[in-house]
Amino acid sequence: MPLRTACPPRAGHALSLLLALLLGGCAALSPRAVTTEARIAAVPAAGAAVERPVTIRWNDHMVPWVEAETDRDLFYALGLVHGHLRGAQIALLRLAARGRLSEVAGPFATDIDHALRILDFGRAAPAIRAAWPEETRVLMASFTAGLNHAVLNGRAPPEFGLLGLSREAFTEDDLLAIGRLAGTDVNWLGYFALLPARGTPGFDRLWARTVAAGSSAPEAALPEGRRLAVIRDILAGSGRVGSNTVAVAARRSATGGALIGSDPHLGLIQPNVWLAAGMRSPSFHAVGLMVPGLPFLAIGRNADIAWGGTNMRAASSDLFDVSALPAEDFRTHTVSIRQRLWFSAERQVRVTPHGPVVTDATVLPRRPGDVIALRWVGHEPTDEITALLGAARARNGEQFRAAFASFGVSAQNMIWAGRDGRIGQFYATTIPDRRGIPADPVLDARDPSATTPWQRLLRTPDLPFVVNPREGVLASANNRPEPLGGRAPPVLGFFFSDSDRVERLRELLASRARHTPADIMAIQADTRSPRAGRLAAALAARMAGITEAAPLVDALRGWDGDYRADARAPVAFEVLLARLVPLLAAAERQDSAGTRRAPESQWNFITAFLLRDLDALEPARRDAVLRAAAGAAAADFARLPPWGEMHRLPHAHALVNLPVIGEAFFRYGDYPVGGSRETPMKTSHGLVTDRHNATFGSMARHVSDMADPDANWFTLWGGQDGWLGSAAFADQVPLWLERRSIRVPLRPETVAVEFPRVTRLAPAR
Repeated sequence: MPLRTACPPRAGHALSLLLALLLGGCAALSPRAVTTEARIAAVPAAGAAVERPVTIRWNDHMVPWVEAETDRDLFYALGLVHGHLRGAQIALLRLAARGRLSEVAGPFATDIDHALRILDFGRAAPAIRAAWPEETRVLMASFTAGLNHAVLNGRAPPEFGLLGLSREAFTEDDLLAIGRLAGTDVNWLGYFALLPARGTPGFDRLWARTVAAGSSAPEAALPEGRRLAVIRDILAGSGRVGSNTVAVAARRSATGGALIGSDPHLGLIQPNVWLAAGMRSPSFHAVGLMVPGLPFLAIGRNADIAWGGTNMRAASSDLFDVSALPAEDFRTHTVSIRQRLWFSAERQVRVTPHGPVVTDATVLPRRPGDVIALRWVGHEPTDEITALLGAARARNGEQFRAAFASFGVSAQNMIWAGRDGRIGQFYATTIPDRRGIPADPVLDARDPSATTPWQRLLRTPDLPFVVNPREGVLASANNRPEPLGGRAPPVLGFFFSDSDRVERLRELLASRARHTPADIMAIQADTRSPRAGRLAAALAARMAGITEAAPLVDALRGWDGDYRADARAPVAFEVLLARLVPLLAAAERQDSAGTRRAPESQWNFITAFLLRDLDALEPARRDAVLRAAAGAAAADFARLPPWGEMHRLPHAHALVNLPVIGEAFFRYGDYPVGGSRETPMKTSHGLVTDRHNATFGSMARHVSDMADPDANWFTLWGGQDGWLGSAAFADQVPLWLERRSIRVPLRPETVAVEFPRVTRLAPAR
């Protein structure tokens, strides 16, 4: 979770905070190098509350493989592993999920915490716990106990002194709140970007164009501001906002087994928001990627089924204008927000039958006078933990899909591959039963038709699915939901990724009669954007004869949209967009409002409307816009290096944004990288005219071959261990850059060989 802070307004407080950071954070500012052996030896095995002996095996990269004789002990050991590897990260996730960032950032974060308290990620936790089946209750309690054993008995992470954190036990409700934070509805970013414009001239057209483009919510054009940037980072950096997943049926596989490949797209920050693990107990035998602090495999495989998912971008929320509701419909309570090195602050939270009043959060964009509530499926008692525990034990595609009957957020487009050679896809969500797209993103709370969709929530069993498609391949990339198995989906949302990525994935899958795991890995590293290539050719044709555009036209001639790191053509294309889009936005609206953060700067808008709007201009005006944009872009192009030297993959800890010291101590560097907004190897960015860092994108990889239980490969951007100074903190960076992976096998005999380091947990005598 990227944590951005800035110096508070009071000079004395700023000095006190800086002094506290420097005095308390020496271990974090100058961490001592720690070997893998030392970190494994530091696992607090003594006193572990296990019933039978447990073995935790480790490979060279500190990937744990847990072997337990009971399911309860397995989850206790998994919790202990999470606490040991990522204790500080989970503590920070709790602060965000609970609206407690002021406890480390001081008064700067008070209004952020108020917004997070209003969103209330833990609201449904008591109802979720009450509905858990007994098995989930036991396994969740055991996982939490293991996590707390590590947090309370292991060494305090270096960040604790820097941030003023103390050891604090986690509750199951804390972990459920973290899970809801990870399940955030990414549509909120799109909604917040639009709210200030409601009621202004042209808003109806803007909303219609936004829906038509399927505007990409994580790239929403939010107003500038450091506090709002924190909210954006929390919602987009912690939630599962994007991914690619592809599957190949056995009849299209060169190995004889079905293949699957997944690569999640999230914030490019350290520690990674995933950790890899293997596990075996009487009921569980699987490997995969876990979210720190949560007890399930979100991506992975067992002996019979492998799975991955991409965020569906489904609208699991609605906004309601509650300004006309009677006073008795508002429940108000006061929250106390502790501020580091300062007095506590109090804020009010109002809740209506349509959800909390989000416009009471001063840090969120809104029109003056708006009173808008947010109704979210995440405030309902859906059960993702039971769903994913069941999914990890599924023996075929039918059982796997059935496990998601209780799943709610975030909505996932799930793809699976089976040992029987089949592949399948389905929509996993709980969603209001909408029958159309509203004329306004804010609904009238007094209108019965606006609340009708919430009277019937659609769940996974109600939605389309497909098994063994005719093509023998499947691909998903946050694109607009499509018919599955001959059934069209209902209205699932409004904001989706451009179809560029899924188009390229399908093109690559169709390029071979049979695929190998290496082919799937190559697809994950692909840097081509077909739509960029086509758009570049169209712009070059329109600039023919414009003298200023000659260098750009020459560079773009024949370009196929490949954003290779050593290429110059993507530089020409991107600087042209950066100069053209604002000029065109201003010309099209006949004002000077075109900016790099306008909706028109989003890739969906660019692909849907740029050529259309350009061609709609009067010829002389169009020529003037192209000439001005080309002149500025040609000057940019002349001074800039190849794409990878301009486009960088950042390597930094979440603490990089601490005031004064962050850049000096927690920026580890950046690397040249290929890819772009909607390439399979995603490295997202906005409009750019200079050296810049990708904001979010591909940050973990998984490939499995169902013909071989040991054929499972994973890589993280960063490393397994969140401990500052650990040899496993960033040891996977070279693997990532060189497109190599770590094998995590299923066969016990292979595990014993490849995971030779051992931690043993023994029951109390």
